[in-house]
Amino acid sequence: MRLFLNVLSRANRALEKLLHWILLALLFGFIAMIIYQIVSRNLPLLPRLYWTEEFSRFAFQWMIMLGTAIGVLHADHFVLEAFPRGTRADRLTRWIRDLACLAVGVIFVVYGQEFAASGLRRSATASGLSMIFVYSAFMVCGLFIVLFALERLARAVLDGLDAMEAAMNTPDPVQEAIAAQQEHHLDLDAPQQSTGAGRPS
Repeated sequence: MRLFLNVLSRANRALEKLLHWILLALLFGFIAMIIYQIVSRNLPLLPRLYWTEEFSRFAFQWMIMLGTAIGVLHADHFVLEAFPRGTRADRLTRWIRDLACLAVGVIFVVYGQEFAASGLRRSATASGLSMIFVYSAFMVCGLFIVLFALERLARAVLDGLDAMEAAMNTPDPVQEAIAAQQEHHLDLDAPQQSTGAGRPS
């Protein structure tokens, strides 16, 4: 189990770096195409490239799906804490959260294959691009979610839920501020130890 976790962790770190570069490229491409659309509407000298509207939409869809997968890895998705931190109900809901992410990933993979295949029969209106390149976003996102959720669950089983979240979750600024305030109060409450400078002989 530990060997599986180590291999999966290395693979996920490499995938995460790759996703960051892909998302960065998609973001710059998205911004460039939006700017071109705005400028070309106001400058008659520039040709109207209608495919830029489609490609900007497709880039936005891929950014959402790939960003969602990274959000699962670091628990950056929206979480509503209904129970006091550390209680049994709270720990149970945190386990359910990661299991639910795994289930959603499996659903995306299973049903996303058929959805992606349906794109082979369709093409984008302006660019003529096969829609399989757009529809496959759900299946690809599901694969990443499955891999990332498996790592979270494997770490939780081997190291404990709290250790897994400390290692993988994006730090919560509210929790960090509370912890820093508690440490500050502990320092103030601690008895001051006098350090003698040494007695003259």
